[in-house]
Amino acid sequence: MTDVHDGAKTEEPPAGVVVREGDYGDRVAAVEPGGAEFIPLDQRHGRPLKLFWTWTSPQLEFATIFLGVLAVAAFGLSFWQAAAAALLGSALGALAHGVLSARGPRHGVGQMVLGRVPFGFRGNALPATLNTIAGGVGWFAVNSVSATLALATLTDLPKPLCLVVVVGLQVTIGFFGHNLVHTVERYAFPVLAAVFAVASAIILSKADFGAPASGEGGGLGGFVIATAAAFGYAAGWNPYAADFTRYLPPDTGRRAVGISAGLGIFFGCTSLQIVGAAAVTIGGDALGDPTGTFTGHLPSLVAHLTLLAITLGAICANAINIYSGAMSFVTIGVRLPPALQRALAALGFGVLGLVVAFFGLADAGHAYETFLLVIAYWIGPWLGVVLTDMWLRRGEPIDALLFDKGHRNPAGPIAMAVAVVVSVALFCNQELYVGLVPKNVPEVGDVTFIAGFLLAALGYRVLGGAKRR
Repeated sequence: MTDVHDGAKTEEPPAGVVVREGDYGDRVAAVEPGGAEFIPLDQRHGRPLKLFWTWTSPQLEFATIFLGVLAVAAFGLSFWQAAAAALLGSALGALAHGVLSARGPRHGVGQMVLGRVPFGFRGNALPATLNTIAGGVGWFAVNSVSATLALATLTDLPKPLCLVVVVGLQVTIGFFGHNLVHTVERYAFPVLAAVFAVASAIILSKADFGAPASGEGGGLGGFVIATAAAFGYAAGWNPYAADFTRYLPPDTGRRAVGISAGLGIFFGCTSLQIVGAAAVTIGGDALGDPTGTFTGHLPSLVAHLTLLAITLGAICANAINIYSGAMSFVTIGVRLPPALQRALAALGFGVLGLVVAFFGLADAGHAYETFLLVIAYWIGPWLGVVLTDMWLRRGEPIDALLFDKGHRNPAGPIAMAVAVVVSVALFCNQELYVGLVPKNVPEVGDVTFIAGFLLAALGYRVLGGAKRR
């Protein structure tokens, strides 16, 4: 038997897995060693409750508020329609997040390593690469811009300087790794919750809940697009889920893990999206100057505190983005010094994200709107394959497949790739491209993420994925 932190006991690691070397445990001021290997049993620690603030803190930032702003100002919904879209889309993304998070303690590996089962050892490079780009570069750049604009407004310092400060803090947290990320989210949570609670109360007290929609569109199409955006935002964290639960003792209750992680996503997303939608009903240039307009509704002291909270919230979000982006990168199999492969990958993506964010400062609002709407296009099909495989393999041991370089499962990448192409071709409704269905039936809106999920799930089943051994 092997001792585990928090008094838990369990058997030795499953046969065939690659165990991470190095002593890390629950130390915060230490660089997490290794990369995507199985976490040794004597290094396990923590309790499920910490997942609530780990996943709530990253949502308490202006990116979440702006999603609610878009629902009213860009998609043409009323406040109540926008609130319903936020609740529905976030609930779907949070539910999937809870299910995926619950697998981490049992298997002791990150989310993209678990993806080797439905996609095969080599085929898993498809979602791992997409997640590396989306998280380590895309989301990292978007949130860095959000934090930079808030910090520049608060301090009147040049935006490039603010960007360097923000990125430097984020990369430092991501470089040190898992324990520091959890610690930052924990201590940021009460600060963010208190500031945004006060700001939200003021915004809601001024809002005109019966105001007509201020943007073009609306109707069923606008509601579907807003729901898709809310889902994409919440589900955007799904490919990271097990990364932050794999250090928990293997006998940790799966229900407690899933509920804590899922509620963190749901509470953080819905609370500020609803406030963002309410802010638009007060007036102002919500799309042209989103941050300034939002804080302009607040008293001076609260506005300054809110700008500070926006900066802190974006840093919390990007600490997770750069960490899991690096985890996905090393899962692909790129060779780096074994002891520091994840840490070095985080450093590299921090530099790349800095460059991308710099060029995004000029037109932040428009770039963010486009990014939010397309992020779910690959996550929907990925989820369809992963969840279908989980269902078909329920009760079957999978640990031997996680590090088996000979494991092949072409049904996964084929089903996902076909679903992405077909769903975008038929249902995409963006400025650069409008699919066949919305082009002929505009009121349908954008159901790409739903279609992609269903097509991938069906395709994976038809292609014979998850053949039981």
